[in-house]
Amino acid sequence: MQIIDTPLFDVKLIRPRRFGDDRGWFAEMFNTQAFAANGLPAQFVQDNQSFSAKGVLRGLHYQLERPQGKLVRCLSGHIWDVAVDLRRESPDFGKWAAFDLKPLNDAGELELLWIPEGFAHGFLVLSETAEVLYKTTDLYHPLGERCVKWDDPTLAIPWPLEGITPSISGKDALGKTFAEADLP
Repeated sequence: MQIIDTPLFDVKLIRPRRFGDDRGWFAEMFNTQAFAANGLPAQFVQDNQSFSAKGVLRGLHYQLERPQGKLVRCLSGHIWDVAVDLRRESPDFGKWAAFDLKPLNDAGELELLWIPEGFAHGFLVLSETAEVLYKTTDLYHPLGERCVKWDDPTLAIPWPLEGITPSISGKDALGKTFAEADLP
């Protein structure tokens, strides 16, 4: 398993080894010992899976009181995944990074994205459809659920919309700007 630093402190790309033959391939996606040895969480408490059509934009979500770290994998399709550092004490506070996630990257490698607690997370579906699976370090806490607007002018994230208007949920439409948001 290869752990790769990203432009955001503590956000990691994880590339599991794939073992294949003429029948297909096998990969170990999570191993408690390997994760712990690399400073990553060794326990997850909830798995979430979403299916979305092209142009669906989910996020930028985070939770207060019970923040969730997320291990994200695109099972099918192609997403543009974004993490925003909301940790006030972080040198990257208010910075974001985006990642092209597919079942296999352009080099034919598996990739997962580790987004620790204290980050907002969102993604845009670039393919006709996409399925995303993510493991979380804490349970969903509805009372602590918050959202920063995807088109926040302070963050100025250049979503690759290619002329389309994103499809967002009613809840996400009520998200706050970064300046107004209740941050951890």
